[in-house]
Parts: sequence; structure tokens; C-alpha cells
Amino acid sequence: MLLVVLGALLLAAAAAALFVRAASMRPAQTLAQIDSYGYRGAPEAREVRRRLTVPLGELAAQIGRAVDARFDTLREDELRTRLLAAGMYETSVRTLIGYRVLATLALPPLWLLLSWSAAMEAYVVLAGVPAAVALGWFGPMRLLKVRAQRRFARIERELPELIDLLVVTVEGGLSFMGSLQLASARMQGALGQELRLTVQEQSMGLAQAEALSNMLERCETPMMRSFVRSVVQGETLGVSIGQIMRNLALEMRKRRRQAAEERAQKAPIKMLFPLVFMIFPAMFVVMLAPAALAIVDALTSA
Repeated sequence: MLLVVLGALLLAAAAAALFVRAASMRPAQTLAQIDSYGYRGAPEAREVRRRLTVPLGELAAQIGRAVDARFDTLREDELRTRLLAAGMYETSVRTLIGYRVLATLALPPLWLLLSWSAAMEAYVVLAGVPAAVALGWFGPMRLLKVRAQRRFARIERELPELIDLLVVTVEGGLSFMGSLQLASARMQGALGQELRLTVQEQSMGLAQAEALSNMLERCETPMMRSFVRSVVQGETLGVSIGQIMRNLALEMRKRRRQAAEERAQKAPIKMLFPLVFMIFPAMFVVMLAPAALAIVDALTSA
């Protein structure tokens, strides 16, 4: 019975994840505008995703507008910040609210259907309904947070490579923004997206410091904070950008090494649970079971 309940809850979580996944698959309008600056993606893939997600996104947006019109305390600024951190530039706050409402309305009937097909007890069904409602409302936000954390981790991992590339290009004679534009054309993933957005903002008239500050607001990580603040302070004080980049590269290598050492020190503690509860019991069964059977046979035959 416990396994059936856990399986039903996992299935409900997967259904909630589909709604957030549908929103995250939509191509960002801001990133689509970057195409005019020479950054081309895969138009066929974008068209297929658009056809699959536009109807559901429009329904979620309508529901979000209806809910937002009645409730004014949904923390739109915080939700917008989380969407930007997760890289979901085009998904609006009202669309996210609509997805949460859809998940909240869809999961309880799904739970009732699963519990009825599994012939669960009445108290289990009643206890699962509020759990499904809570999962539908808070589950998308949890998935959004996990997506943002993974995206930040990728940016942190790719940032030292960006610094090395900037060191080479700046010392080769390019300006900082020219080096940043060259790096944005070569780098892929989350950091490449952020760089292209920054280059686009600067090309549309924003000052270099403002464009970098906007990038820091979108991805607030320790390494990105050091990078942006060092560049802005260097430009303000007139310090050589090449020297700043070299110092940053050295600092970020130290941080990467410290992070690796920290993960290595956590590994033995993380291995305790599988060792104690999974590996050791199996070893004891294999090693002690023959001796226990021999002792039982000797006692019964005596």
C-alpha cells in the first residue's frame, strides 16, 4: 500500500512538472530578438516547440490574468526574478500563475482516479487530496527553483573559461565590449545566453555598467558578482582591464579548486547512507547466512 501511495505521488509530481516544462520549452522573445544581431538558432526546433506550447501557454496566461485581477498579493516582482533566474525570459508572471492554477486543479482529480483504480482506503484518499493540492500549487515553484540553481551552477562552471577568453582578446587589442561580443558568439549554454543579452542591451543604447548590472541581476552568483563588480570598478577607476581579467582568472581558479575540495570532503558523508542501509546488509546476509544456517542445523540435529 505504501508503494502504491508513493507511486501515485510521484506520478502527480511528474504531471506538475509537465506544466512547468511546457513553459520552459517556449523560446524566449528576448532571445528571438537577438537573431537580428547574427545569433541564429534552430528555427525548425523553435517552430515545433511553439506549436506545441502556444495553446497551453495562452490558456495559462488567461487563467493567470483572471486570478491576478482578483488577488493583488501574488508577489509579482519575486516571481519575475525567479523566471529570469531560470532563463524563462518570455514566460510572464501571469502565465506562471496560470500554470500553477492548472496544476492545482488537475492533480486532485488525477489522484482520485489513481486511488480509485488502486482501490485504496478512504483515509488514504482523503489524506492525498490536500497533498495533491499543495503539490500542484507549490510544486512548479520548486521545479523553477531547481532549474534556476542548475542554471547558476552551469554559469559558475563556465565563467572561468570566459575570463580566460577575455584575457586573450583584451590583451590582443580588442575593447572589453568587443571581447565580450566575440565571447558571446563562441560560448553556448546559459552563460552564452546571458552574454548575448548583455551585448544586445549595450548595442541598444545602455551603458556598459548598466548592461553588466542587468546581467548580475539575472544571475546572482558569487563568481558573476566578482566579475561584474571588478569590471565596473576597473572602468570607473581607470585600471587596465587586462590586469583585472588576469586577477579574476586566478581568483576563480582558486574558487573552483576550493569547490572541488569541498565536494570531495562531502563524499564520504554522502556514502554513509547507501553503505549502512544498502551495501552492508547485503554483505552480512551473504557472509553470515551460511554460518547461521549451519548453527541452526547443528542445534536441531543434536
